[in-house]
Amino acid sequence: MSIDVPLNPPATTRCDLPARSRDRKKILALLAGGALLVVAMVASLLVGVRPVAPDVALQAFFDFDATTVEHVIIRDYRLPRMLLGLLAGSAFGVSGALIQAATRNPLADPGLLGVNAGAAFFVVVAVGVLGLRTIDAYLGFAMLGAVAATAVVYAVGASGRDGATPMRLVLAGVALSAVLSGIGSSITLLDPQAFEQMRHWSIGSFAGRDMHVVAVVAPVIGAGHLLALALARPLNAVALGDELARALGAGLGRTRIGVAIAVTLLAGGATAAAGPIGFVGLMVPHAVRWFSGPDQRWIVLLTVVFSASLVLAADVAGRLVIAPDELEAGILTALIGAPVLILLARRRKATGL
Repeated sequence: MSIDVPLNPPATTRCDLPARSRDRKKILALLAGGALLVVAMVASLLVGVRPVAPDVALQAFFDFDATTVEHVIIRDYRLPRMLLGLLAGSAFGVSGALIQAATRNPLADPGLLGVNAGAAFFVVVAVGVLGLRTIDAYLGFAMLGAVAATAVVYAVGASGRDGATPMRLVLAGVALSAVLSGIGSSITLLDPQAFEQMRHWSIGSFAGRDMHVVAVVAPVIGAGHLLALALARPLNAVALGDELARALGAGLGRTRIGVAIAVTLLAGGATAAAGPIGFVGLMVPHAVRWFSGPDQRWIVLLTVVFSASLVLAADVAGRLVIAPDELEAGILTALIGAPVLILLARRRKATGL
């Protein structure tokens, strides 16, 4: 009695192997990113001009003593700073991933497209012209500025014969950012005392923020993250092109409106709280695509983890580079992001995703 043994495995098995390998790669990247994020969070609490021992930090949470300086540093200063770094870092990264997917523009970023500059300019107007002083008052202005800047950049970038090409949008965003920055600087000269408290904010910093700021922006950024996760699946179809997306039943108009709302919540809320921190939304989505591939669901998920880790690491490094003084996180992300932008712009494939 003979038994026929197939020489080749079934086709389904051969096809499943690469898929399983890709899934394993994504899961490993997520676990590695989670571990990196935990390290960055712990370092944000313990590292600074005055280092705090791990056991003392634990006592600050479970056996708080208001007379112990280290406990006050942890609870009143570093904990809000760490939480705001998590929120703002992930918000800037995910907003960049959404813009890149919706426009199929690998150079898109809330900073490069003027979104952060628009939010920052409207905050300057709210403080300098209207006399608003608290984040509760000018948070709405930041989100309105993000929407206005997005609309202006896209209108200018789409006005040419070739439409809204990646390079045209970047140039329009950079030009708008320069104009708004110049006007905003002129406004600050009218009332220097009112803007003294915004000096570090304008560069991009988490220093001096308290839990009230975290409580105000957390629901806004959280809503933006939930909307981003809901948009990830239809964005997979949008990335294939408008015609194919329509054939697959994707609602292009509804998806792009959702992206605009999500970016407004994320970039507007983060800019209002921490200032216009740039390049995070450009760097991180590109980096995570090495592990996630084109699947927007994994891109958004991994971007949340790695962008928060990057911003927290930049904030911690800023405390050490010129200690006892501090270097703002926005400066360090710009120092890292500028060379990345040059490399991306020189790539031949920097015309679409």
